[in-house]
Amino acid sequence: MLRWPSSLRVRLALWHSVLLGVPLALFAIVCYVAFSRTLIGGTDRFIADALSAFTRELGAERRAGLSAEQAMITTVREVRFRELHIVILAPDGRVVAIAAPPDNAGATDALVPDDQQFIDSLRTTAHAQTVSVSTLETSSGSARVRAESLVVDGRTYLLAGRYPLREAEQTMDGILRMFAVTIPMLILAAGASGYFLARRSLAPVASMAEHAADISATNLHERMPVSGGDELVRLATVINALLDRLEASFEQQRRFMADASHELRTPTAIVRTEADVTLSRVHRDEPEYRASVGIMRDAARRLTRIVDDLFLLARSDAGHLVVQRAAMHLEDVIDDVIRSVRPIADQSGVHVELVEAIEAPLVGDADLLGRLLLNLLDNAIKHSPSGSVVTVRMVAREQMLAVTVTDEGVGIPIDAQARVFDRFFRVDASRTREETSHTSGAGLGLAIARRIAEAHQGLLELDESRPGRTVFRLSLPANATLLSVQRTPILARS
Repeated sequence: MLRWPSSLRVRLALWHSVLLGVPLALFAIVCYVAFSRTLIGGTDRFIADALSAFTRELGAERRAGLSAEQAMITTVREVRFRELHIVILAPDGRVVAIAAPPDNAGATDALVPDDQQFIDSLRTTAHAQTVSVSTLETSSGSARVRAESLVVDGRTYLLAGRYPLREAEQTMDGILRMFAVTIPMLILAAGASGYFLARRSLAPVASMAEHAADISATNLHERMPVSGGDELVRLATVINALLDRLEASFEQQRRFMADASHELRTPTAIVRTEADVTLSRVHRDEPEYRASVGIMRDAARRLTRIVDDLFLLARSDAGHLVVQRAAMHLEDVIDDVIRSVRPIADQSGVHVELVEAIEAPLVGDADLLGRLLLNLLDNAIKHSPSGSVVTVRMVAREQMLAVTVTDEGVGIPIDAQARVFDRFFRVDASRTREETSHTSGAGLGLAIARRIAEAHQGLLELDESRPGRTVFRLSLPANATLLSVQRTPILARS
């Protein structure tokens, strides 16, 4: 069983040959049929003209006073055409006159085998038929036969002419040999030229493949040469863009692993050091043990929060972040989150106020959205000075719910604003990692918040940041008609 070649160059060459060979073959067939019909048509016209001339000469002989059959015999002997055999049959099938071509030396009324076949075929032709044209196969080859009725003295004779197709067949054989030689040669030339063109055209692709094979994780900075035609330039551009994304992804993963190792090392080191110190002394009283265990518990909690955050991000990266969608009201989630962060805000001397709220029914995961808002508020509280206010505002904008969290901190430097949603990124790298917080404090809060917003077809962005004012905006698609309702600030509630 033949298999299609795997080489693209060979495939292109074969397709080039097929696409050229099929039209050439069809062209050859059409030309052969057209030439054949033209030659046979010319033969038919020659026989018709010759029989017409014969009929006119017969009329002249009749006017000279000869009887019908005597005039036919005289005309047959006097009127001859090259390679044309003329026969006249009486109504009873008897041969009245027969004439061979003048190039048949000495031939007059003698019958040759081909003539006998010719006559036998004519006897089967009805005399009532005006004209009959057909091809007769004889022992010496094919011949074209034209038979027509000839009425003389009230009697209907049959006048027929036979002309061999030898020259036409030789001509058609020559045309066929020409096509049989030239078409395969043209197809072979097309295949060779197609292979050459494919090789030249695909040479840059082969070079790109070799170049790509040399690129690994250690040299992801290398790029494909952008050259060649528009298609190759586009291919190289697309591959280079892919390499850019891969390099960025590798760099992010390396940075992520380094930052994760650094963040996990601190709590584990605290646990190990505190355990070693505790076990190094033989006798310790209960308060000392309790204090030591408390330190290890806080470190373990921080370690647990970091691991949970990493697990959530890993699931999100793999597309396995499960969103338990259900009907909910976003304003209720905000109320719960504000209540939960109030103790932390009080410790920092920060007030949290919900200055504007609306009824916001939607379909989403209340736990994940609560975690998103908790991360935003916790981040705002950590960066707000004592005595300042963190405000939360809810508005409806063009079928979208917008929640803004505004703090009065020192703001985010311009060069750091583009990275606030990166993992493990902190604006203030010197901030203590042991401070009390609802989140891990490892620089993962905003990254997790953005992933949760995206999982709800929403958007979390830094809307504004300057000294004394930083605004984060959460936009979510609304799922119902929104009713504006003014609410009392949270801090005013009992």
